[in-house]
This record gives sequence, structure tokens and C-alpha cells, in this order.
Amino acid sequence: MSGSPARPQPIDLGAAAADMLELLEKLASFSDPGPGVTRLLYSPEWAGAQRFLLERMAESGLDSFADGVGNVYGRLSGSRSSERVVLTGSHIDTVVNGGKYDGAYGVAASVTALQHLYRAYGPPLRTLVAVSFAEEEGSRFPLTFWGSGHLTGLYDGREAAGCRDEAGVTLQEAMADCQLGPRRPAPRCGDIAAYVELHVEQGIVLERSETQIGIVSAIAGQRRFAVTVEGTANHAGTTPMGLRRDALAAAADLTLRLEALAAEAGDPLVATVGRLDVRPNTPNVIPGEVRFTLDIRHSREAELEAFCAAVDAAFAAIAKRRDVAVRLEPRLTAAPAHMDARLQAELASVCDRRGLRWRSMVSGAGHDAQLFAPRCPAAMVFVPSASGISHAPEEYTSPADLASGLDVLLALLYKLGYECEEGTDDPGDGQRLT
Repeated sequence: MSGSPARPQPIDLGAAAADMLELLEKLASFSDPGPGVTRLLYSPEWAGAQRFLLERMAESGLDSFADGVGNVYGRLSGSRSSERVVLTGSHIDTVVNGGKYDGAYGVAASVTALQHLYRAYGPPLRTLVAVSFAEEEGSRFPLTFWGSGHLTGLYDGREAAGCRDEAGVTLQEAMADCQLGPRRPAPRCGDIAAYVELHVEQGIVLERSETQIGIVSAIAGQRRFAVTVEGTANHAGTTPMGLRRDALAAAADLTLRLEALAAEAGDPLVATVGRLDVRPNTPNVIPGEVRFTLDIRHSREAELEAFCAAVDAAFAAIAKRRDVAVRLEPRLTAAPAHMDARLQAELASVCDRRGLRWRSMVSGAGHDAQLFAPRCPAAMVFVPSASGISHAPEEYTSPADLASGLDVLLALLYKLGYECEEGTDDPGDGQRLT
């Protein structure tokens, strides 16, 4: 594919959306039996879906290939072969019994967008690449972002030897057993001019506000802790209330205080106590130990750090008052990732020209885009999730909303791929898309 872009012709959005929905349904068919969609990394279902995408990309006129970890790419080569590429896509793996939109929508939309851009305009100036990342969820192996982490330097490959799933299979073994055909080197992160990801919101903000498009300003930073509360296990019938060191009652106190602090901090901060492990977990014994998980998220690093410090102080005060020991052990530290301001402005302009209702918003969930944001201009677009449900078979986004997201993606990719000026390599430059 070489040459200059053809004179712009209107893309038939209805036809493009139909192709995208058909591709999305095909991807959903690659699933382990059971409710919803289950497609775990390097499973037969996962491998089948990636092979299908390789074939679909090739049929669409893209140069398709897989890299060393199983990321799948469809390349629409530009006439400026030396320029950096624009990468767009999402992940193909799912949680167990998940939905068919999370991740897969961004993949289906990206492949469809490149197919219809090429059909309407011919080769672009700057190379556009659709990607189906191997893994993001961490559902099979105890690590996340294995696919995008391969491109961005988060992982160097040595992690695969010691990382095991519940059956004891190492990531390295599973990867070696998975056959996708000949592999080619992944694009180097330094060769990526911009990264664009389209995704379902996985929340209720867009639906509640009757908004069609969410333009992500930042992906929240995270702090995760393992919290242990140590009291004294004792007889439930013979220990007076005033002499108890009840670890579960203390954990409940800690949880309620956390909730109050988060409410005082306000949006976009969120804080969650998740899994609880109560010991000895017996009806007639006062709990002597409780372990629970703590998840805190905010889009600004300073506020996130300040809140964590406030939680630590509040927990210490409760521990002293209740005469229990409380330990917080860090388990995850992820910095907030801010999306590129010029790409956000372009997305807003696209929505305005198309009459689409949009809002700027923070993503509380993690996404592949957060790995690219510190390394290249990155943009992320949300479409509504019905009732905010995700990671479940009931996950749903209407065809009209899916089509609106595709429309916005098409416009941004046209801007980045076909309207860049001679001699520029900055996705923020070029003429405004009309």
C-alpha cells in the first residue's frame, strides 16, 4: 500500500457499524462454555480468536502479523514509510464469565475503522496499525497488561518463567504451546506517534447523564493494600463486651471510617474494601484476626497520596481505641495516567461537529492506554454501558452507541493518518478534520 490519500469520500457509517457488530459477534463466539464470554490468555478460545483476527485483518487489506507474546496487528501502511505509526486497539482476553464488549469492542472497532478508511480513501500518509492485545485483565495469570506491557517496556519477558496459573502452568509454557503461526517483532514504543483506544465505559456515568461519548482526561492512579487486623479470639459467651479485642468489629469500624473519608474527599476519589478473610470464622468465637483488601483510586497523584496518609492515620487511631493491631502492606502502586490534551480537544471538536453529546471524564478502571500515556500522546474514548454493568454476561451497549464511538474513532484516525502535514510527525499538527 503506497501513494497519496484519495480525495475524501464519505464513509458509510451504517455499513461500517454493521461490519463492526458482525465482527464483535464473531469474537464473542470464541468462548469457553458457560455464561457470558470466557477467553483466558493462551487458552484454545483465545488462540482461536486471535487467529480469526489475523485472517480478518488480511482479508481487509491489512498486513497482519503476531508478535512474540501473541499481540495481533493489522498494518495499513502509509506513504511516509519512515514516520512513526498511529496505534489503535484494545485487548481480547476476558474475565471468567465476562461480557462481549469489554476490550473486544475496541478491537473490532479498530479493525473495522482501518478497513473502511482504506476502502474510502486509499493508503494514508502516516501508517495506521490496529492491535488486539494478548492480555489486560490478569484473569489467568497473576499479572496484568501482558500484551501492552510487552510494547511499552513494563515487562522484559523474564516474568514468564516464574508466573503460574492455578493449575501450575507457567506463563512461559502456555505461551510456547500457543500456536499463532510465524511471529514478527512488535513495533517499538519509540516508533508510536499516538495511541487511541475505544472502550465501553464499564460504569454508569454516561448513561445517567444521557451522554453519548466520554472523552477520558485521565486514568486514575491506584494504591492497593493488604490490611491485617489482629485482636484476640475468645469465647463468644463468656467474654464481656467491654473486655473484647474483636478484630471483625474493628475491621467494620475501619471500613466505615474509610467510606466517610472517601465521601468527604469527593469525586473522583474512590475507596473500596474488597475481600475479607475472618479467622477463626466460627459462630461461637470472637474473631481474632481479619484480613481484607483496600483499593484507593484518584486521577491526581498529590490527592491520592494525601488520602492514603489520612487513611493510615485514621486506621492507627481506631487501632489504638479498640486495642487491636492494624497493618497495611502495599500491594500495588500505579500512577495516574493523563491523556493528551490536544487529542482530547480534537475529540471534542469531532463530537461537536457530529452533534454528539460528550463529557470529559476520569476512568476509574485501568486500561492499556495508561501504559502508553507516559510514552506517547494517548487518547481514550468511552461509550455508555447499560446500567453500568461490566465483567458480567449482562454487559450491554446499544448498537447506536457502539456506532457513535466508531464514528468518532474514524474521524480521529483520519485526522492522524490522512491529514498530517509534510515534514511533521506530531499527531497534534495538521489541518482540522471537517
